[in-house]
Amino acid sequence: MSPVLATTSLRKRFGGITATDDVSLDVAAHEVHALIGPNGAGKSTLIGQLAGTLRPDGGTILCNGLDVTHMPAHKRVAHGLARSYQITSTFRGLTVLDNLVLAVQATAGSSFRFWRPASAEASLYDRAREVAALVDLSAREDVLVDHLSHGEERQLEVGLALASRPRVLLLDEPMAGMGKEESARMLHLIERLRSSTTVLLVEHDMAAVFRLADRITVLVYGRVIASGKPDEIRRDREVREAYLGAAAS
Repeated sequence: MSPVLATTSLRKRFGGITATDDVSLDVAAHEVHALIGPNGAGKSTLIGQLAGTLRPDGGTILCNGLDVTHMPAHKRVAHGLARSYQITSTFRGLTVLDNLVLAVQATAGSSFRFWRPASAEASLYDRAREVAALVDLSAREDVLVDHLSHGEERQLEVGLALASRPRVLLLDEPMAGMGKEESARMLHLIERLRSSTTVLLVEHDMAAVFRLADRITVLVYGRVIASGKPDEIRRDREVREAYLGAAAS
């Protein structure tokens, strides 16, 4: 079976720094594929190239068999590729439901009509409520984003990405800054997502990575040093020396 997301020899340089160095990886349908490595390894740069916010200097990116290497970010979303960000990006001052309705509207191509109540767009609200339930925010639909906890806001951001019904979801450190309980909720959410979408996960919480991931790719200085199942990565001597250390024990 062909991978739903694949890169071949992907390269990106910033001056004299090679951020991604001939990166080749493939992500299979309905797997959680973790991307790990030390700070400065090139993980966020790689995610930016996959999402279309950074243009690679070389190599190719295929999404669902389509070459999207030079496709703008919004067109990649239309072809089933969506992402969340390290820094939460939501519409502050609006409710959870309003945020999700706007995300659904952007995907559906529907537009609110002048002199007509927004509530008349029933299908948008129905889908927004479906997404709210998916990210465990049904009870918080009418709460302003400003009043959400950090963890709830990260759940909402995942919901904004899911509004486009992606086949591939890029999650860039979704548990960053979370407490134990918030991290547990996010972990359970990601576990549930594999039934409906494919996840490429960047995360520093190694306990979460080894619990969630079907496969793991390790980046160091922009280069893939290993890729395989979690037990294979735990045993890999180069990975242990370069990054995992005691965390692999």
